[in-house]
Amino acid sequence: MIKFITETANYLKSKGFENSEIGIILGTGLGQLTNEIDIIKEVSYNHIPNFPTATVEFHKGKLMYGTLEGKKVVVMQGRFHVYEGYSLQDVSYPVRVMEKLGIKTLLVSNAAGAVNLNFKKGELMLIDDHINLQGSSPLAFKGVSALGERFTDMSQPYDAEINSKFKALAKDKGITLHEGVYASVVGPQLETRAEYRMLKIIGADAVGMSTVPEIIVANHLNMRAAAISVLTDECDPDNLKPVNIDEIIAMASKAEPEMIALFKALIKEL
Repeated sequence: MIKFITETANYLKSKGFENSEIGIILGTGLGQLTNEIDIIKEVSYNHIPNFPTATVEFHKGKLMYGTLEGKKVVVMQGRFHVYEGYSLQDVSYPVRVMEKLGIKTLLVSNAAGAVNLNFKKGELMLIDDHINLQGSSPLAFKGVSALGERFTDMSQPYDAEINSKFKALAKDKGITLHEGVYASVVGPQLETRAEYRMLKIIGADAVGMSTVPEIIVANHLNMRAAAISVLTDECDPDNLKPVNIDEIIAMASKAEPEMIALFKALIKEL
């Protein structure tokens, strides 16, 4: 894996991906932040050596390098998921490449369902902690200790200082920003009523199919990490309606401007 990571990073450096400071992963239906970036270079995933390819129709599949609020950023417009047939090592591979490009801070977004019924669709949730329900770990492979501490500490997977800044910025801007626990499942099927009840019992406030593998690897590499969920639906097991994916994507796009405002304000302060 070290050989592959080095090969990928060297390719991107040859394309001009230099002096990067912040990595950003944009989730389902959350690609509009790229309109705010002064793009210097962009490369399709299928042109990058050893990179997976996004197969979900609403994930663009481009890696972008540019300037945002005076900082050099590398942005994934579209991510990878276990439900696409990728391993957890594949899903988190771009984070390892970002670290080789010099990135020390990772900001992640996702679309998620609100398990906590005090949270409403169209609102944002700052992730304070997570529950990994994806069945394995992106660190569970032979030779992982050559890349970092095998037994990675996860007592504070989301950077406390960055989260404090996010909360202060949201208050200043009048943006509703809940704080809670994100549960990551495999998917791609949505949850049953019984599964939503289980998630609530074990302490989840929101549920999705991403983010946790990338955050685990960011911690493995001693990167600062933070993540915000855009809540696209309300997961009430007693009043559960059939899911309309188009409505979920539309809700993500509607709520996205507030997330963009927070990301931009935070990056300006970092």
